[in-house]
Amino acid sequence: QVTLVESGGGLVQPGGHLRLSCAASLNIFSINVMGWYRQAPGKERELVATITSGSDTNYADSVKDRFTISRDDAKNSVYLQMNSLKPEDTAIYYCNARTYGLGSRIDDYWGQGTQVTVSS
Repeated sequence: QVTLVESGGGLVQPGGHLRLSCAASLNIFSINVMGWYRQAPGKERELVATITSGSDTNYADSVKDRFTISRDDAKNSVYLQMNSLKPEDTAIYYCNARTYGLGSRIDDYWGQGTQVTVSS
């Protein structure tokens, strides 16, 4: 079982930046993939960025070259640096931890979410 706690959301003007943090309740080196997802009002939850235990990263096309995901295993934390923010980035951002078990087992854990609002 993994507990995830996000922080760092808020209100920012277009073109601004924010840094989201996700603190895990256990050593994230044991977690196969950590990621950030977001859900805007009236839309489905979508992937923003992921990072593996080997630090391989993956980004949604809409955030490439603007967002950077990183991890600090010593602090059991994952971060999302968001630059050049746009109004369409407005959403609740969720931290995710995914582990792969025996066979085809996949376990997903979610944080409570943090609101990001981009508006002038």
